Amino acid sequence: MLEIDLPEGLRRASAADWRQVGDITGEAFESDPVNLWIFGRTHALRPTFSLLAQSIYLKHGICHLAGDGGATMWIESQNRKELGLMPTLRLLPILMFKGTQGSIFRALNAGKVMDEHHPKDPHVYLFTIGTRQAARGKGLGKLMMAPMKAAADKARMPLYLENSNPMNTGFYQSHGFERMKLFEIGPGSPPMEAMWREPRDIQHV
Repeated sequence: MLEIDLPEGLRRASAADWRQVGDITGEAFESDPVNLWIFGRTHALRPTFSLLAQSIYLKHGICHLAGDGGATMWIESQNRKELGLMPTLRLLPILMFKGTQGSIFRALNAGKVMDEHHPKDPHVYLFTIGTRQAARGKGLGKLMMAPMKAAADKARMPLYLENSNPMNTGFYQSHGFERMKLFEIGPGSPPMEAMWREPRDIQHV
């Protein structure tokens, strides 16, 4: 169990916040090359992220909100293993009606490939961190990342993420994530990059 000390301006999201968490992160990823490749249009992003927040990350993980400007979704690796197929099945209507032709296949294949590349060692997984466009450049990313880094360091737990946008590489590296490998989630897809952060000594946080 992680011991998370939240700074002023950041709070733990509750089950009732699923729509807000999904709306913020969906907006944040509207220009993300991998998500656009999967869904084919931006219409599917907010409902998809909202459903994932509701069915996975608020139930089994850790979600934070920075006002209405930023949101994160995390999950410890042992909880992720117990999810099963139900969240994926619940996404099918969204993909069918909001995505473009082939989005169901692309999404299912992306999930399969990401699982194949997912580390087996215990860790905390950052599914998403993002801000609304109007809130960018205000330090919310650093605000949201800091308490989870500190908690992981205290618990001696690594952090893992898949970076779907090369423009974010520098941000993740500034928080101690190291580049592991590039992989494609389907034929002709933009690359995703696995990134890993080893826990730091407390005095180096």
